[in-house]
Amino acid sequence: MANYFTENEDIIDFFESMELEQLVNLQETAFENAEDYDYAPVDYKDTIDAYKRILHLVGDISANFIEPRAEDVDLEGAQLIDGVVHYARGTQEALEQLSKADLMGFTLPRRYGGLNLPVLIYTMAIEMVSRADASLMNIFGLQDIAETINEFADEETKAYYLPRFSSGEVTGAMVLTEPDAGTDLTNVQLRASAEDEGDTWRLNGVKRFITNGCAEVLLVLARSEPGVAGARGLSLFVCESDDTVQVRRIEDKMGIHGSPTCELQFNNTEAKLIGKRKRGLSKYVMSLMNGARLGIAAQGIGIAQAALSEALEYAGTRVQFGEPIRNFPAVRNLLGAMHMKVETARLLAYETSVAVDMNKNIERLKEEGKLDRIPDGDKHSEQRRYYRKLANALTPLVKYYATEICNEVCYDSMQVLAGSGYMRDYPVERYYRDARITTIYEGTTQIQYNAALGSITSGFFEDRFNDMHSELEQISDTPSNMLSSLSEARKMLKEAVDFVAERDEDFKLLNAQRLCECVVTIYNGYLLIQPAMRSKHKKRLAENYFAEHLPVVELKRNQILHDDRTYLDNMSDLLNY
Repeated sequence: MANYFTENEDIIDFFESMELEQLVNLQETAFENAEDYDYAPVDYKDTIDAYKRILHLVGDISANFIEPRAEDVDLEGAQLIDGVVHYARGTQEALEQLSKADLMGFTLPRRYGGLNLPVLIYTMAIEMVSRADASLMNIFGLQDIAETINEFADEETKAYYLPRFSSGEVTGAMVLTEPDAGTDLTNVQLRASAEDEGDTWRLNGVKRFITNGCAEVLLVLARSEPGVAGARGLSLFVCESDDTVQVRRIEDKMGIHGSPTCELQFNNTEAKLIGKRKRGLSKYVMSLMNGARLGIAAQGIGIAQAALSEALEYAGTRVQFGEPIRNFPAVRNLLGAMHMKVETARLLAYETSVAVDMNKNIERLKEEGKLDRIPDGDKHSEQRRYYRKLANALTPLVKYYATEICNEVCYDSMQVLAGSGYMRDYPVERYYRDARITTIYEGTTQIQYNAALGSITSGFFEDRFNDMHSELEQISDTPSNMLSSLSEARKMLKEAVDFVAERDEDFKLLNAQRLCECVVTIYNGYLLIQPAMRSKHKKRLAENYFAEHLPVVELKRNQILHDDRTYLDNMSDLLNY
């Protein structure tokens, strides 16, 4: 039988070679749960074995239960009947199957019925589910709702909601966007009014483009401070989806048809405050959105992997001019480029996930006063700010990169299948439609460029590259030519950063994309080196990457140094407006 975990050599290679002792010690709080829960691991080896078993289960369900239903889910879609949203039959069956397998509380603590898994393993699981059915990920992947409640709500709220998430009794939705507040969430107008001295709140207003808006539990960003404009007037609330929450419509979308995107009307809906007033956007929603952005990156990788696999299979069986088309140099080049894009996106997603895990666990253990129980606890305490910065810096980069390559790989997969790929006879047509949203929701690619810009111009990545370079230099068989190439690329990046730093803000934003592309190109180069030392196959891929992709840094550097302001100063003349 197929299994999306065991059959993916790139995932297995990473899994077999990863060194996660520090992360596991933090995640398991030195294995303190072992005495209280019979399914809690007792040591590092036991933990890794548990991770493998869970991923094997997700890979099995994804390949053999979810994927066979994906086409029917796409055709049937979610439907709004008499004001009630109904999932497609295959979606409902898949959710029930995942619940039976106890996979709906992935990252939640065991005391709430969760599996206490790190974000890294969750990222792997999201990829596999997305490969099977991208639309299902938009429900399965919204476990970040529960994670936000766990991280910021009071104990009473956590005890009420989290076991229900873990059992699969409820799903969640992040209810942020409004008709006049899309990317600009500081303009949210949905009102929250306090009752009973703030113990209860009432929500009134409209939200739009809400993924899985029919969920039983809603996290709602609302204006709690009358007359206070901007982010300071916003707070975060949790509420049940009862008869005061009206689904006014389901959007008629290009893709991910199994995931209902809803417009919601709140009519004096009872809600409870999460955390503190006025911190809704600045702290809680930003944390929620960073988690969602990493999830969408994993979704993009899953869709891209599905498209790549379909192209590889087709190219091996489609015969033209007496031989399989995979033997044609142009097709081989296309398939190789697709593989490289998927692999680099996956490595970057894993790197980001580990940074997020380290940051979250160090913060949690510091707050709980338990860091001294962990080996190297003092060292981890000193690393708090570093991992926070690393997670925040990598998240917008991986979201932009993984979703952009998702669209590129789906485009190229359709090109490999040619006319057949354009027809509904093959799933590539569905992958192509599903892929398009990934660069849009949870912040467009352009927003990700801007979000990453500060980390680049501050010199953070130069320091990070220094650390990565030094670590690789300590390994005796590290290819010196690759390190040398990366050193040259970093000099070019620094030239570009220094040049941009002296210009005005508009020029910086104009060149944010180029700087991000340089940083990701170099970062991926470093990430590819250790796999290259493990196998000839990975070495060839890395050599190809350094030859084909690293020159992008020089190109982007030159474009920046050209100091072209055409699209800043002459846009009205160019476009006649």
